Amino acid sequence: QVQLVESGGGLVQPGGSQRLSCAVSGSGFRVNNMGWYRQARGKQREPVATITSGGTTNYVDSGKGRFTISRDNAKNTVHLQMNSLKPEDTAVYYCNCNIRRYYELASYDYWGQGTQVNVSS
Repeated sequence: QVQLVESGGGLVQPGGSQRLSCAVSGSGFRVNNMGWYRQARGKQREPVATITSGGTTNYVDSGKGRFTISRDNAKNTVHLQMNSLKPEDTAVYYCNCNIRRYYELASYDYWGQGTQVNVSS
């Protein structure tokens, strides 16, 4: 059974940093794209950063220069380092992974449970 477990998050002051981590547990699968999404109160969920299995990254415009996504393919983990945080970064952050089981042709998106990041003084 595939499970995504997130860690990190919490309260941070404006200008501070936060590191989010997500570990994919289970076996018998390949992890394709990995990423982080966020959903602020009253808003739709939006992509924050994504990374392919080959290491190609994409960022939301507001996160460029401040956020860094990385992954460890051997450990099936993905991290999001967020610096110079702003109050508008406050949201629930979700880990997302596209996973294909070895015995299946199709791949599916899996989501973490979400972790709250509050940027406030």
